[in-house]
Amino acid sequence: MGKIIFYEDRNFQGRIYACSSDCTDLHSYFNHCNSIRVESGCFMIYEKPNYVGHQYFMKKGDYPDLHSWMGVSTSIRSCCIIPPYTGLYRLRLYEKPDFNGHMMEFGDDCTCVSDRFHHRHVYSCKVKNGYWIFYEYPNYKGRQYFLKPGDYRRYRDWGATCSIVGSFRRITDF
Repeated sequence: MGKIIFYEDRNFQGRIYACSSDCTDLHSYFNHCNSIRVESGCFMIYEKPNYVGHQYFMKKGDYPDLHSWMGVSTSIRSCCIIPPYTGLYRLRLYEKPDFNGHMMEFGDDCTCVSDRFHHRHVYSCKVKNGYWIFYEYPNYKGRQYFLKPGDYRRYRDWGATCSIVGSFRRITDF
């Protein structure tokens, strides 16, 4: 389904660990991560164990150093594989927690949430179909957050530290 290889050193050198499934704690396999190769599939990697901390979307390709995946540190401690999805995509954004206030439904990518939703803050959302990535800033920049189908009553439910969502996109390149 997918394969990701973690390397301790830059440019695919040093100790390696290959993974083809979800892993809640990568600490025993390597001390730090300076390069990554995704041979197939899509993954989210996380700065801390149990899928917390900074998140990074990884699709097929070579990432010779942490800057190539926009990393902020060499600490990668968990990862999850994103299953392929080919159906319709649907996402509902709410301006207040617990699915209250103004609501808008989306089925496509959005480069600037405030232009379309008329709010910078998204306090809750429902992912009806598909897999999505929220970004902190417009044009798919800043911190990333992986959302799979389900209800997110508060922004902390998707791992964010604040309610600002600048842009989002569907995960379609499997």
